Amino acid sequence: MTEALALARSPADPGPDLPAGPAAVPLRGDALPVPACLDRTLRLSLAGDRLRPAPSAGALHPVDTYLLLGTGCGLPPGVYAYDPARHRLHRHGPAPEPAPAGAFAVLGVTARRTVSHYGHRAWPLVLLDAGHAAAALALAGAHTVCLDEDGGLLSAAAGGVPVALAAVQLLPGDHGALARWAAGRDSSVSPPWAQEPPGCLRTALRVLAELTDSGGAQGSWRAVVGQEPDDSVLLTRRSASPGFHGLPSDAVLARILAAAETASPAGPRWCLAVGGPRPGLLTSRPSAPSAPSARDRVAPGGATAHGDLVPPRGRTVTLHRLASGDVLPALAHWGARQGWIARAGAVLLAYGCPAGAPVARVRHDHLAAGYGIGHAQAAATAAGVPSRPVGSWQGADLGAALGGPAGQDWVVHGLALGRSPVDGRATQPTAGRATAGPSTGRATGRTNQGDEPS
Repeated sequence: MTEALALARSPADPGPDLPAGPAAVPLRGDALPVPACLDRTLRLSLAGDRLRPAPSAGALHPVDTYLLLGTGCGLPPGVYAYDPARHRLHRHGPAPEPAPAGAFAVLGVTARRTVSHYGHRAWPLVLLDAGHAAAALALAGAHTVCLDEDGGLLSAAAGGVPVALAAVQLLPGDHGALARWAAGRDSSVSPPWAQEPPGCLRTALRVLAELTDSGGAQGSWRAVVGQEPDDSVLLTRRSASPGFHGLPSDAVLARILAAAETASPAGPRWCLAVGGPRPGLLTSRPSAPSAPSARDRVAPGGATAHGDLVPPRGRTVTLHRLASGDVLPALAHWGARQGWIARAGAVLLAYGCPAGAPVARVRHDHLAAGYGIGHAQAAATAAGVPSRPVGSWQGADLGAALGGPAGQDWVVHGLALGRSPVDGRATQPTAGRATAGPSTGRATGRTNQGDEPS
């Protein structure tokens, strides 16, 4: 893991493209309509072909969604594979007897799709993509999210998925029902690298398998809190083409930062790199917390490792200066030499995940970074601010750049931001696979994170 993480953060060339394979898992049986109780949630989060509400590096979409539907969901209880391109379900496996109530989504991944283009940099992007998919489901109405559940349990519950990274509770129910879905099912699926050729794909699959095995015996379920965006926001959320600029207002930046911190308080740390007349790094100084409401409490059986309360809805922050100076050129270099980042108005950064971090920390920091950036991008869209996730970072040791110890605070994920349309500087979303920024080539053409995108 340590070697693979160091290589993913290095400037080494990813190498030539590989065949990406099928864009979806094999779908068995008849295509079934999505039941009414889940139609809006899935349509506003994961539905689409290459253009989807949830961003994905290179629009390669490695995340596969399996729905565990219990009683009262509008279809016979069972495991269903979701076809996002057609917004249909396919029967994938049976339900336990008796079937529990409620519905879960298990997020598995087919890493080959991303590895085919990003090589040794791909597996962190796969984790970020899974975090974005979990955020998209949360923003569209899911109840709770778990980013550290035991991968073997998730694999068995979903009917033998080789790599499963996260779970989302879509309808009310007991989190313990996941164990009932997994009971009596074989989780010892064939290692996903057994049939793959050696090289970066084989390594990525071994790393992802190690990451899924790092989950705890009982995952930490966190209630979905924060913004409740309109449907129009979720449908129009897209990664803007590189080239937007102009610094959003402090109030807008504070809302975007608060969205990330509220959604992912137990993940990596957050800051804003800003340009403009006073460039530098900004962090948050939370306002006095209000009393959390009942809906902000984690559902029974879902206490987290960080306590049983989550930040209240409507949390606001006050920005204060962490460091002064023009940071954006350094970010453009760290972001695989994409020059357009230096001309953005600001970049929201998730940072942490030290070199040599435990496997569970690597998994959680990346999933939580994708989850937080997913919420931040929705906040940016609601404010009319063009944005573009940036998922691949090389040599981005932010802590050492600020005079701290080396190898402790690495940039994990970023969201480039521009000025809102009312200021006349926003760009239109791209439609189709966009190229990288002005600095192109093998090292820079496969580094971004975005829906069509990056």
